[in-house]
Amino acid sequence: MTKTQVLFVHGAGGEAFEEDGALVRSLREELGSDFVVGYPEMPDADAPEFGKWSARTSRELSALDGRVILVGHSLGASVLLKHLSEERVEKSIAGVFLIATPYWGREVAEFELSEDFPATLPEDVPIFLYHGRDDEVVPFAHLAQYAGRLPHATVRGVDDRGHQFGDDLSEVAEDIAGL
Repeated sequence: MTKTQVLFVHGAGGEAFEEDGALVRSLREELGSDFVVGYPEMPDADAPEFGKWSARTSRELSALDGRVILVGHSLGASVLLKHLSEERVEKSIAGVFLIATPYWGREVAEFELSEDFPATLPEDVPIFLYHGRDDEVVPFAHLAQYAGRLPHATVRGVDDRGHQFGDDLSEVAEDIAGL
């Protein structure tokens, strides 16, 4: 049996790769041996550029075979969403799982989504949105922005786990396994 491939894109900041490593460990533990979770270090996490992160995402995706699931945390989640809305993705994506996703609006042009981004996403791909009600980095209100634009997404608010979800992605793993 071919294992399901999961690509996890971490957030921004000098310590983000290490910090999000705990989320990846949780996901790997919860998903078990039927899944392979890839976790590449994105370029220049201290000063991220969409073009570089998008190119890296393309390379990582092209190396995957079989069923592919995308998971992103914080900036990594917004990069995945923008990438999927702007780039032609040849792989069949089974699901997209976005955690603590900043809604940039017009604040940061480089990461801003097009007005019609929901219509440009791959069709029939389930999208899941997760956000901590007590997120100290990305306000919980950002979740409502995405939920309003993506009415078919599954939306999950979580309590008492902050931006890093208490290093526990059990809900995400449960949703992935349920696809």
